[in-house]
Amino acid sequence: MNKPVTPLLTVDIIIELADRPDTPIILIKRRYPPYGWALPGGFVDVGETLEQAAVREAKEEVSLAVNLKTLLGCYSDPARDARGHTVSAVYIAQATGEPVAADDARELAIFAPAELPDKLAFDHERILADYRHYLKTAEVAGLNPVSEK
Repeated sequence: MNKPVTPLLTVDIIIELADRPDTPIILIKRRYPPYGWALPGGFVDVGETLEQAAVREAKEEVSLAVNLKTLLGCYSDPARDARGHTVSAVYIAQATGEPVAADDARELAIFAPAELPDKLAFDHERILADYRHYLKTAEVAGLNPVSEK
């Protein structure tokens, strides 16, 4: 049987800084295209779970150990990444300490969820809108309507 050709699998992590007032989140400025502010995250390695990938990517990009709280949702729009079709599992996590940009992160900044920068990479504006909804309602992301091609 032939192996199917499928989208690449990624994780993104909304990291809440639990030891700071109002629990801000971390965004990274990407070192490589597509440029812009983004959630920490990256590709899942063969042999690791989504959760292991999320913890690893957080450590690699912002130098913090995280505790995963919940899965916000899965994002699969074929146009979400200009480099090709990816599917991302997005986790909400908590961390404490001082984040440091590393690996694919050229720099990082800490933001209140209501005060985000204008230029976000990928579909992270939508993901963060879903996160703000989660903060208000405790509801994870809803399903995307299926559109006809």
